[in-house]
Amino acid sequence: MAAPHPPRTDDWWRDAVIYQVYPRSFADGDGDGTGDLAGVRARLLYLAELGVDAVWFTPWYLSPLVDGGYDVADYRTIDPAFGTLAEAEKLIAEARALGIRAIVDIVPNHVSDQHAWFRAALAAGPGSPERARFHFRPGRGENGELPPNDWPSQFSGNTWTRVPDGEWYLHLFTPEQPDLNWSHPDVRREHEDVLRFWFERGVAGVRIDSAALLTKDSDLRDFVEGVDPHPYIDLDEIHDIYRSWRAIADEYGGVFVGEVWLPDAERFARYLRPDELHTAFNFNFLACPWEPDRLRRTIDDTLAEHAPVGAPATWVLCNHDVTRTATRYGREDTGFDFAKKRFGTPTDLELGTRRARAAALLTLALPGSVYLYQGEELGLPEADIPPHRIQDPMHARSGGTDPGRDGCRVPLPWEADAPSYGFGTGTDPWLPQPADWARYAVDRQATDPRSMLSLYRTALDLRRGETGFGDGPLRWLPSPEGVLTFARTEHLLCAVNLSGGSVPLAPHREVLLASDELPADGTLPPDTAVWLRT
Repeated sequence: MAAPHPPRTDDWWRDAVIYQVYPRSFADGDGDGTGDLAGVRARLLYLAELGVDAVWFTPWYLSPLVDGGYDVADYRTIDPAFGTLAEAEKLIAEARALGIRAIVDIVPNHVSDQHAWFRAALAAGPGSPERARFHFRPGRGENGELPPNDWPSQFSGNTWTRVPDGEWYLHLFTPEQPDLNWSHPDVRREHEDVLRFWFERGVAGVRIDSAALLTKDSDLRDFVEGVDPHPYIDLDEIHDIYRSWRAIADEYGGVFVGEVWLPDAERFARYLRPDELHTAFNFNFLACPWEPDRLRRTIDDTLAEHAPVGAPATWVLCNHDVTRTATRYGREDTGFDFAKKRFGTPTDLELGTRRARAAALLTLALPGSVYLYQGEELGLPEADIPPHRIQDPMHARSGGTDPGRDGCRVPLPWEADAPSYGFGTGTDPWLPQPADWARYAVDRQATDPRSMLSLYRTALDLRRGETGFGDGPLRWLPSPEGVLTFARTEHLLCAVNLSGGSVPLAPHREVLLASDELPADGTLPPDTAVWLRT
């Protein structure tokens, strides 16, 4: 077994590499076709050998799984599809013994319609204390037949559903995910208790889903495009919630990372003030096209918006909601926008994979922490899921035009020649794996020094061992057009060639790592990155 690696800094989260596990698709320990905690426990050594500092688990709680577990029925119970609470406690402890911290996912904006609170609210009727925990309202129109307002959904479709007694309830996502009323003291107390519940079980941090959506306009006024403040995104009252949460995290030495999608840099930074969240996801970088000027501007903007509050930046190329990096970078439009996802988008996978390798070195060289979504270290492409097998509600609610997010959630390939590529030993996986995925299997890549897995393992090892990576300063250096070159220390630099031709390598004493083989003529080919000691 690999020896536990030492923590990087006291504030480990400032420069950590955090691996995202989507439990349903990571590894199946009991052979039922669904990934589970037993599967993760059996693969912890793989994560230790990869060299990550922490693992973020997407929701593993009791859930009808209408929205991949983000419809939570009980935060204190593990869904039987994944295991038991005792197994979760063992997993947290076993990971920590290998030097890997655990981060759980909390979904505070809404619960499942199967949650005890919502079932009680339906039974209690209009005007009841039980309904006050949610947003129940009478409808508009002569007989209340129209929704209370016109708020747009975070998914396609309506945001209000009418119940048999005539009232309507708010759900910014699916009807099975009723929004909580965060002005109600029960809602605040319950979530504070849930935080303590998981911190007491040894988790090191909490990822906060849809972190800017919790508070709503008290009058539920209609949405008007371009008019501030927005009626349910980033209301000022939300910061009082996170200040109370931070006090709890500080009791346990825990950390927060918020899912905060905001275009305004100043308002984004408010979430990262010293008494609120520790970090927040950097979605501008994730959605940025593979273009040198856009990437440099995004990096500069990210560092600038974090500087006033002293928070570290986070860098992420992909997650369980976003088109896989190797696929996205092989398309004409290399950015990401939910509204533009369509079936049959032409993709040059060889080009996209080359760029994904370069992007891995770029990302790992930037100041701050890095999030690595499971399968990215294998170079997995987006999978084409037959429409009749798609389970993501985004697909159905779009009328079938949006392919949804299941293409990046396909179960991982572990063994090239095993059934379901070693994901499990029994039933076929809950999502179909492509027929050509043997080449991406862990066992095949582990013995290939040129594989994506080998690149990530080497890069993470160097990042840990080389003074200057992780949190700290970045200084841009002069470079040819289309090339990004920056120094992390006086003798450590990263260069990424996004131009259409080869360019001379910067003067150096040693090539630490290159994303692809370098020619003997001392040049850096297109769509290639390199770490140099000068």
